Amino acid sequence: MKAISLYSLAILAAAVTAKDEGTFAVLHFNNEAGKFSTEGRMDPVVSPGSKSTHSHGIMGGSNFDLTVEKDQLLDSKCTNAKIINDKSNYWVPGLWFQSPVNGTFKKVPLFYMNVYYKFDATNDEIKAFPPGLKMMSGDALKRTPPSTGGLQLDPSQGEIQAVQWTCPTQDGNINRYPTDSDGTKSGMQDPTNKGSGAGFPVVNCDGYASPLRQDIHMPSCYNPAAGLDDYHNNMAFPTPTSGGKADCPQGWTHVAHLFYEVYYDTLKFQNDWDVDGQNQPFVLSNGDRTGYSSHADFISGWDTDTLQTIIDGCNAGDAGMDTCPEIPGGVNKDDTCEIPSAFPDPTDEWITELPGDNPLSGWGV
Repeated sequence: MKAISLYSLAILAAAVTAKDEGTFAVLHFNNEAGKFSTEGRMDPVVSPGSKSTHSHGIMGGSNFDLTVEKDQLLDSKCTNAKIINDKSNYWVPGLWFQSPVNGTFKKVPLFYMNVYYKFDATNDEIKAFPPGLKMMSGDALKRTPPSTGGLQLDPSQGEIQAVQWTCPTQDGNINRYPTDSDGTKSGMQDPTNKGSGAGFPVVNCDGYASPLRQDIHMPSCYNPAAGLDDYHNNMAFPTPTSGGKADCPQGWTHVAHLFYEVYYDTLKFQNDWDVDGQNQPFVLSNGDRTGYSSHADFISGWDTDTLQTIIDGCNAGDAGMDTCPEIPGGVNKDDTCEIPSAFPDPTDEWITELPGDNPLSGWGV
């Protein structure tokens, strides 16, 4: 018994508990106010080696580039993730405000971004991501309403709905979406959560320190037979079994369930549009006025031993994984790790066309 430290025993106990009960730890980032690590028309998952069709905001390791192969992120000189040994990259489409007066666009600054690492209850062993694993969640081409305003992550129940928008408000009783909406002209409220729904809400999201939020769940079952790069086929959501657990298909690897929450500083625009309960002024960088095409990408640049340590023994919750003791490699206290952009967004405050000249699509077009 003396050869086993109390901390080691705690890790072993947490590993067993994590299978029976879900745990989580939030990954926080350091970033300059209003900015991602880099922004521009880059997407090495969907458009490797070329300009992306639309602009993204990217967090993470400095080896992010137009092409990312195998474990190149591990050699990043810096990261803005709070865990030094996480050189992964995380990205989402940019958000723009369209002026109701003249139709021009202004970039909505980032407020802040968190990534929840959820270690859900399962009969499987949850393992660290292999370096270089690429995944995407959501559909950048989607403009039609999903079957529900709520989340649907169970593959046995039909179409996956892994993206939402959340709108915290000072008045918790206000309707964020039209009550009779079928999704064809405005978004749809989550039937179990009045503060969230599919598509952009139609009110000012004025909650304290909580403006409009983009929510994306990533799949947590990896198919080694498909390989690291085949983002169309290499990932799936686990299927619920019994006892509140969900398992991956046989031969697949159960990895952490990532949940992105991205807050945008929409309060800067609250006096620049009239709230009428039907329309809203925000548009994604791909030209989508609905918000249905919300999506996110990820490439793993984790040191696998570090991530496995967090999976097995860090149940820090909202306090953040950087508060857990004895994290290999230590904690990044303040490095914002700014990354040069290969294809940066325009620097003008107001622009007449979205980067990539993406035409508007969806409601009112």
